[in-house]
Amino acid sequence: MPVPRAAERAAALRKQLDDANYRYHVLDDPQLSDADYDALLRELMDLEAADPKLRTPDSPTVRVGSAIASGFSPYPHGKPMLSLGNAFDAGELRAFDERVRKLAGAANVSYTCELKIDGLAVSLHYENGAFVRGGTRGDGSVGEDVTENLRTIRSIPLKLRGTGVRAIDVRGEVYFRRSDFDALNARREAAGQPLFANPRNTASGALRQLDPRLTAERRLSFFAYAVGDVDAAGFPTTQFGLLEFLHAQGFATNPHVERAATIDDVIAFTERWDGEREKLDYEIDGIVVKVDDLALQEKLGYAGKDPRWAIAYKFRAREATTRLVRIGINVGRTGTLNPYAELEPVQIGGVTVKMATLHNEDHIRRQDIREGDVVVVRRAGDVIPQVVGPVLAERKRKLKEFSMPTHCPVCGFAVDHPEGEAMARCTNATCPAQRRERVRHFASRGAMDIEGVGDVLAFALVDAELVEDVSGLYALTAERLATLPRMGEKTIANVLANIAGSKKRGLARLLFGLGIRMVGAQNAAILAGDYGTIDALMAASEADLITSEGIGAQIAASVVLFFEQAANRALIERLRAAGVDLTAPKRERVSAGPLAGKTFVLTGTLPNLTREEASELIVNAGGKVISAVSKKTNYVVAGEEAGTKLTKAESLGIAVIDEDALRELLSGT
Repeated sequence: MPVPRAAERAAALRKQLDDANYRYHVLDDPQLSDADYDALLRELMDLEAADPKLRTPDSPTVRVGSAIASGFSPYPHGKPMLSLGNAFDAGELRAFDERVRKLAGAANVSYTCELKIDGLAVSLHYENGAFVRGGTRGDGSVGEDVTENLRTIRSIPLKLRGTGVRAIDVRGEVYFRRSDFDALNARREAAGQPLFANPRNTASGALRQLDPRLTAERRLSFFAYAVGDVDAAGFPTTQFGLLEFLHAQGFATNPHVERAATIDDVIAFTERWDGEREKLDYEIDGIVVKVDDLALQEKLGYAGKDPRWAIAYKFRAREATTRLVRIGINVGRTGTLNPYAELEPVQIGGVTVKMATLHNEDHIRRQDIREGDVVVVRRAGDVIPQVVGPVLAERKRKLKEFSMPTHCPVCGFAVDHPEGEAMARCTNATCPAQRRERVRHFASRGAMDIEGVGDVLAFALVDAELVEDVSGLYALTAERLATLPRMGEKTIANVLANIAGSKKRGLARLLFGLGIRMVGAQNAAILAGDYGTIDALMAASEADLITSEGIGAQIAASVVLFFEQAANRALIERLRAAGVDLTAPKRERVSAGPLAGKTFVLTGTLPNLTREEASELIVNAGGKVISAVSKKTNYVVAGEEAGTKLTKAESLGIAVIDEDALRELLSGT
């Protein structure tokens, strides 16, 4: 049992630190200096270290966090976290009000107006007053369990301050204060590290760190604004009262909330904050308008995924004009060539903008954007600057039209830009700009399936220059892996064994792993079975390739272009030298069989067959597997979590079958 005096002191410290957190992060009324707070926290940590029985689940010391063993678990929401419909002007707000009043059967309805915080929506579950778990919004039904990271956010209470709450799901927004974001970027700049782009994306990334200590370092904040499932006495009857209730429980709620008696009051609120948002220490991108009466909210219900009782008024994107100095090209992690604009610096909504996106070549040509133009620049969503178009009246001289380079600006290899497609791509599988993503994909399930080489390790290998391309995985040694953090002997041994085992995956998996454009798992299996060896495939012409079932002209051209690149051929030779199997059992091309002339689409997860195995069985039986559902599709094979392909098949009246029915067709019964 803990020593009574130590237990009393620990309890007193917890209360003092909890009060300090509440005053600082919720009331904005700090009573302790940082030094005093740190001294008290250190004293509590020492007491708990001396006697772990003193540590309680709501102790301030748990905010420090410990590393999560692996990726995040699913976080199912009791009540869905649904989206809001949007309004972009006063007329759409009035239309919303008219719909609400008509459905409510009332001459007038009052509203609560809240600032729309530009952050990441989360849900927090409390039982008997204690924070138990929390997760991101995800798709609205299931998010990611980020409980340990949420514990590090000091404006999230670990224990509710009120009574009578047996269980409650509190919804709100995790966000980055501008001041904290600027301070973080200043520290990164001083350390020679790349700067983060904007507060919202940085907050989202910080909450998804596998190590909660990194989340804690980012100093995230939280505003509560809603609830899901709730079991509490004396629950309020209005949205405004709900916010007061949450604040009394110890949550930070946004202070700039107002009741609006009429829609005119709502519109006045939106107009005021459109002009005053730059005064805030956090980003907002609009106003959320909710029917104030909670009983009326329940009565109004939902239309699809949108509540009929709430709407998000979105501020107009902020614009300015400036001169486009140069059109540059950035090569993305998947090889896409992304044009961007270098601009004469211009202030847009309090932010200095020097660069902006140009989307793609089609956008540039359609808008006739040229280097030297005066252009309109918009901060889309108040975050990402984009060039809308030129101010043609300012074009006083003839300017050169833009054309996409034919060779990658990073590695110099050929660019593939099929007619009718928006994006051009570098064809070099060893392009430095693509290394991280190509190594990650090569090791992934469905490709070479190298267990242990997930996103984190794949990126770490490239960043530490231990792997320059996918062939470098087979040159790794225990000594080189040991230079990476958190790589113990057992982990290293497992990774090396899994890498060695992947050499036997065969040609189909390898082709998919190489990331050849338009060659997914299904097409890779078809090509591997038809050609049998990598050498036969590399020697094939476009005319040869299109004789394979399901391989069209664009796919054939992409394959030929890939293997025409000297760097890609050299990569194949490095894989061959490493002992990677570059062959596959060659099958006879089937012109007859139980599925001859039938076209199939696969969707969802089958109980016993992988998608690759199902595709191979269908092709071997004379059938054809395609990726998109159309009127010409004969069957859609649907498994668990089937998506939009299933919906489209049902709308077109196409036969939908399961794995058992597929096996019956394969057997000819």
